[in-house]
Amino acid sequence: MAEPLDAQPVGAFLDALASSAPTPGGGSVAALSGAMAAGLVGMVCALTAGKKQYADIDEEVRAIQARAEALRRELQELAEQDIEVFGRLSAAYKLPRTTEADAATRQSAIQQVTRQAAIVPLRAAQAAAAILPLCTALAPRVGRLIVSDIGVAAMLARASVQSAILNIEINLAGLEEQIFVRETRAQITDMIIGLSEETEGIVEIVRGRINQ
Repeated sequence: MAEPLDAQPVGAFLDALASSAPTPGGGSVAALSGAMAAGLVGMVCALTAGKKQYADIDEEVRAIQARAEALRRELQELAEQDIEVFGRLSAAYKLPRTTEADAATRQSAIQQVTRQAAIVPLRAAQAAAAILPLCTALAPRVGRLIVSDIGVAAMLARASVQSAILNIEINLAGLEEQIFVRETRAQITDMIIGLSEETEGIVEIVRGRINQ
């Protein structure tokens, strides 16, 4: 069994990513980008909480920190799930199709796992999108010397959402269950409304504070 992603050294992960192995791939990278964004938010909170000059926002910062940590852990788990689902999908494609019954069983298995392969990045996109409001709350209020980390977190979160959506779409393209396809596409549409504007708003605040 392969070593879990969160137990691997960064170098080993990047070597595997650059290899001919199909996993880790884009789905895991999308989720891990979101996890890194959440980690940056957590870092900024850790550097702010308990400081006398930020006593008026201490309770809010600690709540944001707890939320960011929960999102980080969720996104790390989703990166792992992406690999697991890909393995199951590969196995489904290798099922025999010698007889009509075999072919029907194989197609059913492919459809079931492909559905799950769309759900995992959907959850990743939703988790990554939830990081942006945390950045919005922190950008105008944390220390100027660490505000750039909030900008990076926001841009990573947006990239994570957009990247995860590509992984949703490629799996939806192979699904026959059109009700699920339509419902999922509607969720994607709702998710991306205002995504770029929110990110750019955060970055504008960050740049304004850097250049004070």
